[in-house]
Amino acid sequence: MRKFKVVSEFEPSGDQGQAIEKLSEGFLRGDKYQTLKGVTGSGKTFTMAKIIEKVQRPTLIISHNKTLSAQLYREFKSFFPNNAVEYFVSYYDYYQPEAYVPARDLYIEKDASINKEIDIMKMRATYSLMERRDVIVIATVSCIYGLGMPELYKSMRIHLECGKTLDTHKLALELTQIQYQRNDVAMDRGNFRIRGDIIEIYPPYMEFDEAYRIELEWDEIARIKRFNVISGAITEELDETVIYPAKNFVIPQEELFAATERIQNELKDRLDELNAQKKFFEAERLKTRVTYDIEMMKEMGYCTGIENYSAPIAARKPGEPPATLLHYFPDDFLCMIDEAHVSVPQIGAMYEGDRSRKQNLVDFGFRLPSALDNRPLKFDEFSKMLNQVIYVTATPRKEEIKQSTQVVEQLIRPTGLLDPVVEVRPSEGQMEDIYREIQERIERKERCLLLTLTKKMAEDLTDYLTGLSLKVKYIHSEIDTFERVEILKSLRAGEIDILIGINLLREGIDLPEVSFIAILDADKIGFLRSTTSLVQIIGRAARNENGKVVMYADHMSDAMKEAIEETKHRREVQEAYNKAHGITPHTIKKAVQDILEREAKDAQENAATELEVLKKSANLFNKEQRNKLLKALRKEMEECADRLEYEQAAAIRDQIKEIEAQFGK
Repeated sequence: MRKFKVVSEFEPSGDQGQAIEKLSEGFLRGDKYQTLKGVTGSGKTFTMAKIIEKVQRPTLIISHNKTLSAQLYREFKSFFPNNAVEYFVSYYDYYQPEAYVPARDLYIEKDASINKEIDIMKMRATYSLMERRDVIVIATVSCIYGLGMPELYKSMRIHLECGKTLDTHKLALELTQIQYQRNDVAMDRGNFRIRGDIIEIYPPYMEFDEAYRIELEWDEIARIKRFNVISGAITEELDETVIYPAKNFVIPQEELFAATERIQNELKDRLDELNAQKKFFEAERLKTRVTYDIEMMKEMGYCTGIENYSAPIAARKPGEPPATLLHYFPDDFLCMIDEAHVSVPQIGAMYEGDRSRKQNLVDFGFRLPSALDNRPLKFDEFSKMLNQVIYVTATPRKEEIKQSTQVVEQLIRPTGLLDPVVEVRPSEGQMEDIYREIQERIERKERCLLLTLTKKMAEDLTDYLTGLSLKVKYIHSEIDTFERVEILKSLRAGEIDILIGINLLREGIDLPEVSFIAILDADKIGFLRSTTSLVQIIGRAARNENGKVVMYADHMSDAMKEAIEETKHRREVQEAYNKAHGITPHTIKKAVQDILEREAKDAQENAATELEVLKKSANLFNKEQRNKLLKALRKEMEECADRLEYEQAAAIRDQIKEIEAQFGK
């Protein structure tokens, strides 16, 4: 087996080494749950990579959105160039789920645009998990949704070996049964062709546009070659190979007929129920829809919405969980959940949202009750599937801490910078106090952030400070996407000195120029003033050696107390480390333009990773496909801006402009 090997010019520094050792030892002794509590800028991703190298186990890394997943995918690809690093996210550019709104008697058909390139990457992930152990899969919550059964996926593979007898007609039938299509003219992923004694098969999961060529002498396999589909160059000669199905959802013909019998029986029982309830219209609608689907499955082996019949097809009992990506991993795998304070609640929320939508479809005769079992995993089902877990977050929730046998801190930044000083001051006279603090920062050519609770307050405060001849702007969700990007850039470039916002707490916003943060109404109860939010806000001032955070409040809330104690603890550890190693923290003194260029480059690389698969799946010379791609890019750009990922949004905006300039709008 090929071993995991990190390729990097850097070695662990600060407290990365102890974090790697402790978490690796915990994993190897069998700890079910552990937490890596790492501050922003401490190199958590590098620590994760070194842990994987240490424990040598197949690894699933779950992130809560596509943008972060793309960033992690790019970073782990660079850390592990000789291992399989795969990307498993939703393959929909656009997705409107099937739904029924009883109040308006409105049925909404499922409407989706599948991105073929991402679908290929998902196929590659399951293929790699079947063939090797040195696999890292970067996934979103898509990993808890139904997928084809790994047992069938593996059992239906086709083994080819030199010297063995081969019947081409039988092979063609077997390839068709595992969802390959015959095309003797053009080679495309998921196709095969037969030309005399030469058979060419192009599996969809191959990474480098490679296919297999099987050469026969009479009825015997003489040679098996892997070749480049575009250039035709032979890349390798093989003694044997295995062809996996072209889709994850495959089923043998004999089992499909048995499945249609189960669907027919369920339909009969459900019709009896609906008729007994005098729901004759719903019963007739259900009978028409399901009977048509059964006929399609018998004739074509497939029907639209076949995933809604996944439970009877797999012979699962009502309530049994579906097969997911997690079922493809071996029993001893490692799961790392990045930004766990967001990702874990997101995983837990998926089931209920899906269930409520589908219940209406069942109640009103659009779907059989078994459609309810085409669903994401419940949280307890997800937890049971996990072998061992490492939560990775700067602000773990109480649930993660309680579960973990150890919480390992990683608090040292390579720059030596400390978490900021935190003070609490009364609300009375806060504006005069804030004005004095702002003037000090302006003299030192530093920047300020002011955090309010409402949009109205942000706008009023901006007007007030503008009246005092200060350079200030506000930012919130109603500001146009492009304008939000420009406002943040103008703060860094010094065109404005103060930025007023509501939710400027995303981990990873790099604002080294900001040395003062004022949190208004810090004692109010709610999400924006929770312990996690306050710790994240405080972290925004941790990039500057003069960082200070002032909470304006009338009393000390529990969240404030916990956030202050956490920041004080971090600062004490950081100061002790700096003293022991003779480090004097300094703000990065690069020119603002250098910082902007570096962050823009990082954002462009992240965007490129994600957008490459979008662009590959569209013919940009075709106006319809081009408009479809541009629509998907604009949606992604707006989502990035909503998450305050402004550099990423700007990079996508530039991609849109480039496509429009080159190919037209």
